[in-house]
Amino acid sequence: MTEKKIAVIVGSLRRDSFNRKMAKALAALAPASLKLEVIEIAGLPLYNEDIETDPPPVAWNAFRAQIAASDGVLFVTPEYNRSVPAALKNAIDVGSRPYGKSVWNGKPGAVMSVSPGAIGGFGANHHLRQSLVFLNVPAMQQPEAYIGNVANLFDESGNLASDSFREFAVKFMQAFAAWVETGTGSK
Repeated sequence: MTEKKIAVIVGSLRRDSFNRKMAKALAALAPASLKLEVIEIAGLPLYNEDIETDPPPVAWNAFRAQIAASDGVLFVTPEYNRSVPAALKNAIDVGSRPYGKSVWNGKPGAVMSVSPGAIGGFGANHHLRQSLVFLNVPAMQQPEAYIGNVANLFDESGNLASDSFREFAVKFMQAFAAWVETGTGSK
């Protein structure tokens, strides 16, 4: 089994967000077959076809190249107003253009929604999955990952403090490694 490069998209822009902490924890718990790298989205100009010129914004090109070079994508996102944050939606739009040249096409994916609330970002998780269907990103179906009450999962240093969640996260990452290895995406 060769190492697979996984682009991790964190929906929250806050430096010390629970989502960023979760992405870091998942990277530490991932099987050796996966190499996770957070791809930053904060600097992406809002998608506007008028600036999809020759050349498009440098940040768009860099982002598209990072996603294109990955073997799969893991989304770790909060929920804003029963949907994904605007920055995450913008990143999806930037990667899907220009029309016919989507860098998402065929990349196996997984979604983990993370929230301090009890329902764990259920709305964001499912809203994101709707976009992934259109983008031809086959999203791992099981285990589902709606992580609520996230503030209780980390200690003061930002490390996972819950053994039961750590066990779930290891299983989630093992399932994702198997999902990526099957090459379920078709281009």
